[in-house]
Amino acid sequence: MKLVSIVVPVFNEEDNIQHFYESVCENMAPLPYDFELVFVDDGSKDRSREILRSLEQKDKRVQSIFLARNSGHQLALTCGLDHADGDAVITMDGDMQHPPELIPVLLKKWEEGYEVVQTIRKTTQGVSAMKKLTSYYYYKVLNMLSNVHIQEGGSDFRLMDKVVVKAFRRYREHARFIRGMIGAMGFRQVQIEFVAPKRYAGVSKFSPRKMLNFAIDGVLAYSVIPLRLGLYIGTLCGIISLLMIIHVLIAKFILNDAVAGWATITACILFFGGMQMMVLGILGEYLGRVFEEVKQRPLYLIARGKPKDEEF
Repeated sequence: MKLVSIVVPVFNEEDNIQHFYESVCENMAPLPYDFELVFVDDGSKDRSREILRSLEQKDKRVQSIFLARNSGHQLALTCGLDHADGDAVITMDGDMQHPPELIPVLLKKWEEGYEVVQTIRKTTQGVSAMKKLTSYYYYKVLNMLSNVHIQEGGSDFRLMDKVVVKAFRRYREHARFIRGMIGAMGFRQVQIEFVAPKRYAGVSKFSPRKMLNFAIDGVLAYSVIPLRLGLYIGTLCGIISLLMIIHVLIAKFILNDAVAGWATITACILFFGGMQMMVLGILGEYLGRVFEEVKQRPLYLIARGKPKDEEF
């Protein structure tokens, strides 16, 4: 019988874990598959780890990995994918916004021969209009800058065949945007739309700062256009500076109307200084990522792993 691995990152989800576990078991029960639930606790400070230990004792299908510190959602997902043993691997969040009722639908598409079954979130119940608007324009800008199309509404709720998972494990960059990575890998993919319900309990752990960092990772991981934009802006500023020099020379030697003015000088300094800093900032972002990669540090550290696994 084929094995399905369900990988779930967890961060302070003590109110959701038990309900999520019961819902997954209920939806997997009638299906002709064995399954394992791989929970990756991303440094929770509440009772999440205690609840996971209890589930492990009651159900051998539950496997828990405890990270040594909070490494972030994308690295927690990566850790789960590194340790999943299934013929198919489903990644999903444990707050019930990725409905377990869709698991049979994902598996049916897998049975039809698709190697990646990607869910597309049409909307999220109860989400603010501002978040919908910022999400819409983020994907618009991201696709303008990137040479890899990122589907609007894409989520980390997906099924991957073991062949795709093995290929994914070869990608070891630290700044991770898994939605883009999976989309760029190829393989036979299909999309399924769904409406995300409200969280079962608690609040989102994605703070505005984390969302901003995630957005920046998405842009810089799949586009060199910001670097080219810096080149274009620098070139434009150079042309403008030449025109201003010509203007000064005409005013001085032809019109004889050159008046020393601190305002003009200050404006020029601020304008060109600002452009230089912006270009240096863009270069700094990319250099910072190179700096992180050349250190070749581990993506994550495991405090306690699956009993049958060694640290990846």
